[in-house]
Amino acid sequence: MKLSLRALKLKTRMVLILGLIALLQTGSIGLFALYYLNQSLDEQIGERALHVAKGIAAMPQMIESVGQGDSENLQPLSKLLAERTQASFVVFGDLRGHRLTHPNPELIGLSMMSDDDDDTAPTLVHGRSQVTKAEGSMGWSMRARTPMYDHTGEEVIGLVSVGYTLDRVEATIARYRTTLILVILAAFVVSVLTAIWFANHFKQAIFGLEPEQIGRLFQERIATLESVREGIIAINADGRITTINRAAIETLGLDEDRTLTGRPISEVLPDSQMLDVLRSGEPQFDREVWLADRNLIVNRVPLKQDQKVTGVVSSFRRKDELDLVSRKLTRIQQYADTLRSQSHEYSNKLHTIAGLIQIGADDEALALIGQETRSHQELIRLLLAAVPDPILSGCLLGKYNRAREMGLKLLIDPDSHMAELPDRLPREQLVSIIGNLIDNALEATLAHTGTNGEVRLSMTDLGDDLIFEIEDQGAGVPDDQQERIFEKGVTSKSAQGHGLGLHLVKGLLQRLGGTITLEPGDPAEENPASRGSRFTVYIPKQPVRHTAAVDNPHG
Repeated sequence: MKLSLRALKLKTRMVLILGLIALLQTGSIGLFALYYLNQSLDEQIGERALHVAKGIAAMPQMIESVGQGDSENLQPLSKLLAERTQASFVVFGDLRGHRLTHPNPELIGLSMMSDDDDDTAPTLVHGRSQVTKAEGSMGWSMRARTPMYDHTGEEVIGLVSVGYTLDRVEATIARYRTTLILVILAAFVVSVLTAIWFANHFKQAIFGLEPEQIGRLFQERIATLESVREGIIAINADGRITTINRAAIETLGLDEDRTLTGRPISEVLPDSQMLDVLRSGEPQFDREVWLADRNLIVNRVPLKQDQKVTGVVSSFRRKDELDLVSRKLTRIQQYADTLRSQSHEYSNKLHTIAGLIQIGADDEALALIGQETRSHQELIRLLLAAVPDPILSGCLLGKYNRAREMGLKLLIDPDSHMAELPDRLPREQLVSIIGNLIDNALEATLAHTGTNGEVRLSMTDLGDDLIFEIEDQGAGVPDDQQERIFEKGVTSKSAQGHGLGLHLVKGLLQRLGGTITLEPGDPAEENPASRGSRFTVYIPKQPVRHTAAVDNPHG
């Protein structure tokens, strides 16, 4: 079974690859060095042989002996010259190319052409010196041949051949080869140690992950970014975009065919708040912003490494999408509150009716049933006629039942009319405003009068505004708190967790371009000194244009 390279750990792969590269590099350099050394030594030996040959060819005694063909005199002289010049051989030849001397006496008189295919004509006929590497009678040698002239220097009378065998060259190369092998092994060991160090450092930088794991995480990251419905933008420490998903491009209305990665965020989205987060390192959460009549909710978080900000990631989503979810949850909550209140109330009524029947008070039981039927029918008829919107009417019905559960009365003005609710008005914001005001009125009335108290509600859609008026029988708002009652945390209640409802109402009305007023209510008939409070809400029917962005939305 073959071992795949991918099956090995990154550290093992890096050691093998870097070690193999070092081995190939040093091996290639070593082979080139040996080849160059061999060529250099051959040239040096050839030049030496040629220099010796020319020196011998110029000696008068040698010229005279070669001219006479005196082999007996030349033979001992050639041996002596070879020893003094440390040459392997010194061979003299006559004008026909026959040997006059040779280390092997048996070869004297034979043609020098028998050693190899080299021609002696360049030397004897043309008078040129030549250096060759050839295998002769004494093996491979580097030899130089040069012509010998007579005493006049004009006529060639023979030649001299000086040669050096390559045994010394091989010995020198072998010595260098051993050194190079040691160097190659040392380089391989150093490369392995370097690879181990680098692999450990690299693995630490990538959190111990393998390349395949990084690739898989990268693919998962891309799939995750493209699957989420929130827009996501990330920038690096230089303020350049490193990540942007399709949802961000679509939400911000950017050109889909334009390459945005790598471009400065200030160029794509001028006045970017992401650059402020990059400089300060402080995150920003749930910032509401406006862009091209689109309301967005934005979060911006800095990326830090070793306490240094290395980038910023921003996520954002259109607020109307969040409002849609909130609207659905609000409806469910309203339905649940209505059902809970009705279930609790009717459970008590049924127990009462059952008790009356058990004791034989049938007339009283029928009267109670009729009373309950009439009161609810009247309320339902009023809501159907005055408030056709099911969400608002459901909210009012739930608050009516809650008031009865608390032992109070929620009285809706029979002359109320609220049929012209504009489509652009978010219903969940409207019921949040009215619901909070009614809840505060019920709690204030219960705390001041106990049970049997009343909260009055009147509505009208005449004119350019929707007007809601809620009046309670509470203790009223002190004069020193009337200016601060809408601030967050300000409340007349001693229990914790209050002081948010009116602040929320004020914020919602500001978004809708509406206003709210507070004034003392009408004196109660049974207690003229108790005036309570009257809250009046004005909501314009026409939408309010946002002239400037509250914040920059690009996350």
